[in-house]
Amino acid sequence: MAADLGELLVPFMPTIRVPKTGDRVYKSECAFSFDSPESDGGLYVCMNTFLGFGREHVERHYRKTGQSVYMHLKRHVKEKATGAAGGAIPRRRNGKVFLDLELNRDFNGEDYEYEDEAKLVIFPDHFEIPLPNIEELPALVTIACDAVLNAPSAYKKQEPESWEEEIQVSRHARSLRQLDNGVRIPPSGWKCQKCEMRENLWLNLTDGSVLCGKWFFDGSGGNGHALEHYRETNHPLAVKLDTITPDGADVYSFEEEEAVLDPHISEHLSHFGIDMLQMQRRTENGHHTDNNPRPRVSEWEVIQESGMKLKAVYGSGYTGIKNLGNSCYLSTVLQVLYSIPDFQRMYVGNLQRIFDYSPLDPTQDFATQMAKLGHGLLSGQYSKPPMKSELIEQVMKEEHKVLNGHLQRGISPRMFKALVSRGHPEFSSNRQQDVHEFFLHLINLVERNSAGSENPSDSFRFLVEERVQCCQSRRVRYTQRVDYCIQLPTPIEAATNREELLAYEAKRKEAEENRRAPPEPVRARIPFTACLQAFTEPENVPDFWSSALQAKSAGVKTSRFASFPEYLVVQIKKFTFGIDWVPKKLDLAIDVPDFLDLNRLRATGLQAGEEELPDLMPPIVLPEDTRDNSMSSTDSPEIDERAVMQLAEMGFPLEACRKAVYYTGNMGPEMAFNWIIAHMEEPDFAEPLTLPSMMDPLPSTSDSPVGATPLDNSPPEESVAILTSMGFPRNHSIRSLKATNNNLERALDWIFTHPEDEESDALSDMADTEPNDNAFSNTNSHSDSTLSPDRETSGPRVKDGPGRYELFAFISHMGASTMSGHYVCHIKKEGRWVIYNDHKVCLSERPPKDLGYVYFYHRLSSS
Repeated sequence: MAADLGELLVPFMPTIRVPKTGDRVYKSECAFSFDSPESDGGLYVCMNTFLGFGREHVERHYRKTGQSVYMHLKRHVKEKATGAAGGAIPRRRNGKVFLDLELNRDFNGEDYEYEDEAKLVIFPDHFEIPLPNIEELPALVTIACDAVLNAPSAYKKQEPESWEEEIQVSRHARSLRQLDNGVRIPPSGWKCQKCEMRENLWLNLTDGSVLCGKWFFDGSGGNGHALEHYRETNHPLAVKLDTITPDGADVYSFEEEEAVLDPHISEHLSHFGIDMLQMQRRTENGHHTDNNPRPRVSEWEVIQESGMKLKAVYGSGYTGIKNLGNSCYLSTVLQVLYSIPDFQRMYVGNLQRIFDYSPLDPTQDFATQMAKLGHGLLSGQYSKPPMKSELIEQVMKEEHKVLNGHLQRGISPRMFKALVSRGHPEFSSNRQQDVHEFFLHLINLVERNSAGSENPSDSFRFLVEERVQCCQSRRVRYTQRVDYCIQLPTPIEAATNREELLAYEAKRKEAEENRRAPPEPVRARIPFTACLQAFTEPENVPDFWSSALQAKSAGVKTSRFASFPEYLVVQIKKFTFGIDWVPKKLDLAIDVPDFLDLNRLRATGLQAGEEELPDLMPPIVLPEDTRDNSMSSTDSPEIDERAVMQLAEMGFPLEACRKAVYYTGNMGPEMAFNWIIAHMEEPDFAEPLTLPSMMDPLPSTSDSPVGATPLDNSPPEESVAILTSMGFPRNHSIRSLKATNNNLERALDWIFTHPEDEESDALSDMADTEPNDNAFSNTNSHSDSTLSPDRETSGPRVKDGPGRYELFAFISHMGASTMSGHYVCHIKKEGRWVIYNDHKVCLSERPPKDLGYVYFYHRLSSS
């Protein structure tokens, strides 16, 4: 028999591999479905790729790859017989078969027992070889099987790679001297103390100076003031401000010239008022160690409808999602998205096509995992009602009170979460997250992975018209930007119970002074109309530069809808940052309406009698260290003359060499050479380098407030030059920069996801030479949900229509901040509200609409 098995496996030996370090072994979940070893058909693990497949999908993988040998894993779970000893050890047929296998159901090990079995299956004849079978199998096959059976979870490989472990502790960390100068760093609004840059900022851990970092090839970075500060003061350590999380931060040692670890980073940040790392956080489902002395018991009970007998529902669209530990922010967003027809059609309607054309590793393909998740939620396959016999058995055991909470099987989003959170410092962690931020993150992934196909996120996209007015000259400027959500302020001063709030605050202060227990908290009740009014009111523009006055001035901005989306997302701004950087939640309730009419907020554009601000750029502000040197003249830009001479020696015109070095940011002769090759055919190739002087009228968007994303932006020539030097066509480079608001990193992603098309480039040329002034002129005339054909070529795709909406879903948060607590969502389906609380799905008795955090509306038809 041994010889027979050996001969049988000989043709397949080259395809059988032993898992190496770094290989992921997916032995707990199918790549295309939520089948597991506990499913009726078990799970098949490919002995070459180590991917797992359910019974319905293993044939597809065999046909696509020709891989014939799979390990079939099956776990039999059954309840112990009545009268069995509660402390008995569950029986295992093969004790070492499923080491480190994550269980797909929540059960008490004392009430259940399981039997595991494994066997090799050879396709296409389905010949089975039971395991273990050490004596009869070739040694390589035995080693491979043993390695697969004992391999750790595939998701443990998602931890940081080994290079991060090589970062050493700084020798300055323990003995760092911090100046007691009273500096306190606010949670936002940072800028470099020397050049007012707002990106790539570093906090010096000795004196609290906030300064910019070095310039990078993609146009980001700064003017190197943090390094200059070290050279002047010898203060060695600095932390990057936008990397501070409860897990740590990015620290750099100027003296050691490398990234370092600071074991005392919490104390060092606390010195400047940043206590974010020291706070304790509430965990999921109410088990908390929060620093809030009075837990929000009523909020948790009301939002989860805890005191009511909720009826469980099952079937298509009523499938729960298991909580992986602080993953409810992901689950609630997915439940809402897959209640929208556009997402159902894109991913579930095209399921077979997506699966058939999936890459060899479907676990790393966004469309495949979205389709898998959508099918899991909408098929009803993982949300089946209990059998009648099970109901009777539960009643006999008097366990009917917990029946609804445990019989819904639900699906586990572990594979999906590992994919969409990869590389993200927050979502890849096990901490609680802001559901609004994750929604935008997921929409961005949908955008990036929908090139050349239907884009379901079109339903959320809309245009915002921002009107900025110079308070002195009274002139205006109109710009438009893309958005996916409106954020409504919460004006506490408009609360209907203001007197009650003032009385509570007085009692709280009195109790604090007298060291007594604080009074019962009072929740502010704010009308929704007040939030909407606050959204539409003018706001001051920080650091506004008026092109009419050629100087900084006071400016105000108002926002209106240039188009209305098919699905409107409304976020209530319930969270704020304390001076200690800890995000805090405002305790308030808002009477959010079921029906919403926003037509009065439709943008109107430039009005009669209004005068536009001149299209001029602000004067160039040179860094202080270069104002007094020989290159202070705007006619003499900083250019690496050595690189220029190296290029000139190759025979290129001197002026062309100067332009090449300048437009590639002095990155060296190699980058400049690539620029020359890409621009040799241009008529002004050898003409002298000309730069705008301080008063030259050039197109600019400098009057736009911070955060606006103009749609008619003109990409900087430096950025275009960098992309063209990489070999990308000029027209395609310009389009990519326009589509990404001149962000070089995102522009590169855009180029790779939008292959060059001659027809689209021709349209781009037309748009460059003949701007379409009427691109948004018809926004007021749309009466039905339409996709503007003009916008398909000259701007973002929007589904404009009437501004009348009906509420169909909302996500609620419980807890003191977005970094703690729990999320649930309510969705209106078939005329009734349903609560989705992790894997539990029930009919809602009293949907708490006034306590929601993010609301979802769908547009009403014009009839």
